[in-house]
Amino acid sequence: MNPISKKTLKIVLKVIIGLLLLSILSILIMRWVNPLGSMLMLERKIVNWNITQQQIWKDWDEISDNIKIAVIASEDQNFPKHWGFDFNAISKALEYNQNNKKIRGASTITQQVAKNIFLWPSRSWIRKGIETWFTLWIELIWPKQRTLEIYLNYAEWGEGIFGIESAARHYFNVSAKQLTPYQASLLAATLPNPRKWNPATPSNYVQKKAAWIRIQMNKLGGQSYLGELE
Repeated sequence: MNPISKKTLKIVLKVIIGLLLLSILSILIMRWVNPLGSMLMLERKIVNWNITQQQIWKDWDEISDNIKIAVIASEDQNFPKHWGFDFNAISKALEYNQNNKKIRGASTITQQVAKNIFLWPSRSWIRKGIETWFTLWIELIWPKQRTLEIYLNYAEWGEGIFGIESAARHYFNVSAKQLTPYQASLLAATLPNPRKWNPATPSNYVQKKAAWIRIQMNKLGGQSYLGELE
């Protein structure tokens, strides 16, 4: 290897190490400091600069327990127990995807936070690898409550609507703290495709999904289930 190649390799390695350390530092800071935004919000703004984005931060105690348990019931029922990855769900998704044209995902809430806050929308293996890196460090540094708090504050719930407070106001004219189990289940039911489905005027599919979510909320133990996040 010639001297120029060695020098270039050293620079590349230093840049990679610097980026890795910066990513860990960012996660550590967000353990206590709320994010200023998300990469998903930035990407949506770049695609449609004229759209007005709504996002209002609410602390854990200012958010209804109903929506907390609803999104866990809908998106990631093993959230309190896993370390960022639900391998049982991944196995089921792989088996399903082999036999169906429609792709089913198996991302946990932690993975969705890593993707939405830190990464660009993509399905490449490189991005998936970086998502894994962020997911592992989020699990190591953040308590489960913090992960769910950030998830709820930056989840997309429609065109330009980010976070549960904005969604609650926009669709039901209430605060995030006032959401009922019924309203929470409708909001959770739209998460897989929030720019297509409307919780205020739900399709038959969304209504059925919301009814299933309410059943799961009760099976999980309702609000007492959230004690496992502490």
